[in-house]
Amino acid sequence: MKTKLKPKFSQLIEKVKNYKFIHISMYVMLAAVIFVSLYSNVKPETIDVELFTYSDQTIIAPTQADDTYETDNKRQEAYDAVEDEFVLRKDYVVNRVEVITSIFDFVKETNKEAADEIKLQNENVTEGEEDYTISADEKLKRLKDKLTSDIREKIPDDAFRALLDSSDNELAIAKDSIITAVNRVMSDEIPLQKQDEAKDLVEEDLKSSTLRADLSNAAVQLGRYAVIANYVFDLDATEEKKQQAYDDVKEVQIKQGQILVEEGGYISRDIYRKLDLVGLLDNQLALKPFTGLMLIILLIIATLIYYFEAPDKPSERKNHSLILYVLIFSITILLIKIISFFQEIDYSNVGYLVPVAMGAMLIKLLLHERLAILTSIIFAVCGSIIFNEGVTGTFNFTIGVYFLFGSIAGVLFLNEQNVRSRILQTGLFVALINILIITSILLMQNGSYSNIELGSYLIMALASGLVSSVLTIGFMPFFETGFGILSTMKLIELSNPNHPLLRKILTETPGTYHHSVMVANLSEAACEAIGANGLLARVGAYYHDIGKTKRPQYFIENQMNIENPHDKLSPQLSKNVIISHVSDGAELLRRHKMPKEFADIAEQHHGTTLLKFFYHKAKQNHPDIYEEEFRYPGPKPQTKEIAIISIADSVEAAVRSMSSPTPDKIEKLIRGIITDRLQDHQLNECDLTLRELDIIAKSFSETLKGIFHSRIEYPEISKQKVKQA
Repeated sequence: MKTKLKPKFSQLIEKVKNYKFIHISMYVMLAAVIFVSLYSNVKPETIDVELFTYSDQTIIAPTQADDTYETDNKRQEAYDAVEDEFVLRKDYVVNRVEVITSIFDFVKETNKEAADEIKLQNENVTEGEEDYTISADEKLKRLKDKLTSDIREKIPDDAFRALLDSSDNELAIAKDSIITAVNRVMSDEIPLQKQDEAKDLVEEDLKSSTLRADLSNAAVQLGRYAVIANYVFDLDATEEKKQQAYDDVKEVQIKQGQILVEEGGYISRDIYRKLDLVGLLDNQLALKPFTGLMLIILLIIATLIYYFEAPDKPSERKNHSLILYVLIFSITILLIKIISFFQEIDYSNVGYLVPVAMGAMLIKLLLHERLAILTSIIFAVCGSIIFNEGVTGTFNFTIGVYFLFGSIAGVLFLNEQNVRSRILQTGLFVALINILIITSILLMQNGSYSNIELGSYLIMALASGLVSSVLTIGFMPFFETGFGILSTMKLIELSNPNHPLLRKILTETPGTYHHSVMVANLSEAACEAIGANGLLARVGAYYHDIGKTKRPQYFIENQMNIENPHDKLSPQLSKNVIISHVSDGAELLRRHKMPKEFADIAEQHHGTTLLKFFYHKAKQNHPDIYEEEFRYPGPKPQTKEIAIISIADSVEAAVRSMSSPTPDKIEKLIRGIITDRLQDHQLNECDLTLRELDIIAKSFSETLKGIFHSRIEYPEISKQKVKQA
């Protein structure tokens, strides 16, 4: 019967979330949603063009590529353009001076040898014989035998004869003149093509000397021979410079966004090659974009797995939260994708209209703030890829920043008081942030925009924020109902005193209502002190004793000016009436489709505690009676909030029954009740620590001290004085 009361969608969710491996399929589904939404935006575009035709569109490079062919050509051009390197060889002048010096040394040596030979031969000549002589040709022959073939070939015999006919003094003057002239001329750079000019300079210098004519001519011949080109080609330096020029040429790249050919442009071999390099001619599956997208998806899924697969969460709760997250995420991504289709009809900035903050706000309201901030980052990444039409690169960082700030603004502006009016205020705040972000982006881009463009941007930013809040309010009831979610906004609505069940408690059991309000105050303060859900504890406490509305007169707080019915009942029957309020309350809450958490509070707030009064009363007549017969059926409190409500319920009733409560008495009573619960093992199934129990005791004490504080006792005014007044 209970199942029939639930909507079909709720039944489906209830079945699905209990499947053992549902979380794996949810991660796979989430990855598939992201992949399908993003792949078309990262898949390389291909075009149909032919070589030696004219392009019917302006083609832009979708990605960056290295043009190795063009790089090699430019490097070879740089290599060939380097001129030969020449070097001034100063050692050449030394070598040539040594050659001249050696020629003069050979001349002197030849003359000396000839003179010695003549002298030796003439000493043996008898009287009457002719003196021994050596002819000039013989001396020339002997001299040339001592010289290299190059010298013999390039210097005429007349020059050698003039040298051989000169004295040592004349030879010394001639040698010095030649060496001086050669040194002077060869101290400057003498390229090969100016070698003859250098020889002419030496000749001019030597012709102006005071040497006799034949010796002067010989000196000219020797000087011209000595002067050679000293500014010569340097192979190593030239090769090094060419290699440096080759290496200095940077890799030629086709830049992303570069125009490869204008509309109507000719498709030459070079342009066709570039189109092929950037993948515009390749119709096969592009592995690089596919791999890159898969890596991003894996990172996103891994981050979500790290969040959802926390070891402290039960498997059912993980599935419940994950299914809800995947639905919200998929709806938001689908909305982004649908709006992105308008890019193709020249609405390039339509992304400013996307109400992406809706997804982040829903996750904040229904799941957790930290998860909402994480998802805001994921939406920004996905949105920057989906809206990359007409931008250079894979990511549209402008829209990514816009989505990120808008989503986080929505998450942060929502607070504990998440009523519907607050969601609308959040939409306005998101719109304001969107406008500020767009304005800052436009200013930084330093572009020129018309008033119509600026107005359209601001209108889209405003609409994005407002639509986000409207969609959030619209989707909230579906998710809350379908997933049985008790959101903060839902709790606030249920805390309204005009709620039918709260009015039922107030009108039918006013004493119980007052007790519930006191328990709510105690529970909320204690929960907030230890970091538990204070709002859940407060609102749950309002309904925790709703079962007493079935038989209100059997509970002491509602027995006003009436006889106690338990005086006429046996302890066993009284026990059954008292204990039944737990199951009656849980059943009533379930029948009215109240949140499961409220039914749990009503069912567990007494745990398996003992009805001591009726137990001891029964034991007087039946000593062998079992204690278990007078205990609540349980279960024991399963959460911190229920445990705190359980303790607060007992504390409030006990303190209210005290005749003259003081702070010390109150604190002692509170700690006694907590100790009794510990010893009775009532707190074994919730995760309250001893430190938290101490904080709870202090919180209860502070709250009750404020309620039962000392008051000034006013004297009674007699009726007569009142009449006189």
